[in-house]
Amino acid sequence: MQAIRSILVVIEPDKPEGLALKRAKLIAGVTQSHLHLLVCDKKSDHSGYLKELCSGLEQEGYSISSQQAWHETPHSTIVTVQQAEGCGLVIKQHFPDNPLKKAILTPDDWKLLRYCPSPVLMVKTEKPWAGGIILAAVDVGNADGEHRTLHASIISHGYDIAALAKAELHVMSAHPSPMLSAGDPTFQLKETIEARYREQCRAFQAEYEIANERLHIAEGPADVLIPQIAHQLNAAVTVIGTVARTGLSGALIGNTAEVTLDALESDVLVLKPDDIIAHLEELVAQR
Repeated sequence: MQAIRSILVVIEPDKPEGLALKRAKLIAGVTQSHLHLLVCDKKSDHSGYLKELCSGLEQEGYSISSQQAWHETPHSTIVTVQQAEGCGLVIKQHFPDNPLKKAILTPDDWKLLRYCPSPVLMVKTEKPWAGGIILAAVDVGNADGEHRTLHASIISHGYDIAALAKAELHVMSAHPSPMLSAGDPTFQLKETIEARYREQCRAFQAEYEIANERLHIAEGPADVLIPQIAHQLNAAVTVIGTVARTGLSGALIGNTAEVTLDALESDVLVLKPDDIIAHLEELVAQR
């Protein structure tokens, strides 16, 4: 995160509380990143509002620029501008969709998580980061190269946020419930599953310097356990990652991060592996 030189901040003129901008200022204050403000709207003119906002931020010492744009949908607009401006992070306030609407249409914030090549920070709360707990969610049971690279990125970003907010990093991993039908006998008994995960976690802890009291292992589906553990810890930020599944058209995020986004009470940072980022950048370039 220290290497991020430019941050895209999605501004909602009709919601002046500006939680996304507050988080962006916190990060830029430490990393000295440039802030690029974006209003996604094709109808009303917000140039006066953006000019006033930029003027105030310049007086506060921030490097700042802004634009209003529209490319078919909000998420397409954000992704197009992110690529054009070379922003290494997108920050947006999350506004939950009506459950009925969500059952019929895929929420635009979900699409942003799927298709944005850069990390996306969804801001959900005013809870201060300072002195709080940052939760990094990893899948220790998957130790293939793609997952290992993603784990490294999740832990690295977690440590970066903890450092800039003077917070404490905790790590969680979910393991599956026993299945009598499993081909591997290890996965037929709860005791052997947990023992195997504990063993894998010891190597993981040693590699990333995670103390026992800051590691949380639980049995069950990740999309249920991540919000539960984040709630128990009163986490300020939850860092999650995604690995695309072979055979899906495009690099779809899968539904864990999407379901987790709505269930979490903390801010959410979503990361992707390099190969997915490269694929998404190609898709944007083809538009």
